[in-house]
Amino acid sequence: MSLEFTADLRHLRVDQVGSLLRPSTLKSAFVSYLRKMTGEQELRRAQDGCIKELIATQEAHQLPVLTDGEFRRLNFMESFGEVAGMDQWKARWDDILQALEEQQATETEPKADPPARGADPVLSIRKPVNQELRLVRNRPLEEYLFASDLTDRPVKVTLIGADRIVQGYDYRNSRSIYPGIDEFLADVVSIERQIVGQLVEAGCPYVQIDEPAYTRYVDARSLEAMRSLGEDPSTNLQRSMQADNAVIDGFSGVTFGLHMCRGNRQSMWHREGSYDEIAETLFNGLNHHRFLLEYDTERSGGFEPLRFVPKDKMVVLGLITTKLGRVETVDELKRRIEEAAQYIPVEQLALSPQCGFASNIPGNLLSEDNQWRKMDVMLETAAQVWG
Repeated sequence: MSLEFTADLRHLRVDQVGSLLRPSTLKSAFVSYLRKMTGEQELRRAQDGCIKELIATQEAHQLPVLTDGEFRRLNFMESFGEVAGMDQWKARWDDILQALEEQQATETEPKADPPARGADPVLSIRKPVNQELRLVRNRPLEEYLFASDLTDRPVKVTLIGADRIVQGYDYRNSRSIYPGIDEFLADVVSIERQIVGQLVEAGCPYVQIDEPAYTRYVDARSLEAMRSLGEDPSTNLQRSMQADNAVIDGFSGVTFGLHMCRGNRQSMWHREGSYDEIAETLFNGLNHHRFLLEYDTERSGGFEPLRFVPKDKMVVLGLITTKLGRVETVDELKRRIEEAAQYIPVEQLALSPQCGFASNIPGNLLSEDNQWRKMDVMLETAAQVWG
C-alpha cells in the first residue's frame, strides 16, 4: 500500500470505530467454547468464517476502511490481553456468559436513550500485576494479517490506550513488581510500541487508539473518585497524554486516530460532560492525526471546543449512535455537521458512529439490519456534504 494512499486515510470523510455486532452463530460458538463444549480450533473456525462474511458485507456497503469487527475479542480491551503479568485483567468468562443470557431475555431494541448509568469499574475495582509486563503474543497483528488478506481495501486495527490501562492499575498492591506508576506505564508504552511497530512493519495503514478514559476528566463522579484516592486529575491527564504520544512517536506511513467516548457497553453509558475543560489541552497536546469524538447525545455538550483543534488535524464527528436502533436521517446529520462547522472548517470534519456497536460479545441492543442502515446513511450524508 503506497504512502500516498495511507496519507489519504488521514482525510477520510467517513469512519467506523471498530467493533461490530457479532452474528448469532459467533455468539453461540463463544458460548460453546466458554462452557468447554468445544475447543479453540472450533472457535477459530467460527471466527474465520464470520470475519470473511463481515469483510464482504463491509465491501458491499462501500465502506472505505474496514475492520474485523473485533470478532476475535471478548471485549475491546483484549488488544492488550496477551501480556504476561496481567492475569487478573483478563475478561471473566462467567460474566460474558451471564451477559449473553441476560441479553437474550431482554428487549433488543430500546426505544430511548437508556436512563441508567452503567457501572464503570476501572477506578473502583483496580487490578494489580503479578510480574513485570512482557508481550507474549501480538493479537492485533494476527487480527490484521487475517482480515487484510481478505480485501484490497485498507483495514484498521484498534488498540486500548495507555490512559485506560493506567487508570485500572492497582499500584498500591503491585509495589513488589513496580515501585511506582511511572515504571509500570513505561512498560505499557514499550509493549504498545512493540504491537504498533509490528503492525506498521506488516503494512497496517491505520491504527486507532481507544481512550474512553479521557472523558473521566470532565465527569464529576470520576473526578471525585480520583481525588478520593489521593490522585491529582491534572497530573493523571498529562502523564497519560505523554504516554499516548510516546506509543506512536517515530512511526511513519501510518494514520493514527484516537477515539474518545463516555462508555459503551450493552447500550449503557458511564460518564457525562462536555469536552470544554480538556479540549485545548488534548487537541493541542496529542499528536494523533484523527480525533474520533462522541457527539450523539446532549451528554457530549456542544461543538464549541472544536475551535481548539489545530488546522492539521481531522475531527470525526460521532453523530450516529450505536446504542439505539433508531436510524438517523441524512438531513439531521447534515444539520449537525453545519453546526460543528461554525467552530471548525468543514474541510477538517468527517462522520462516524459515536462508538463501536459491540464493545463486548453481547453487543449493543440493536439489530444488525439497523447497524448497516446507519452505515448507509453515514455514507450518503458524507457524499452530500463533501462530494
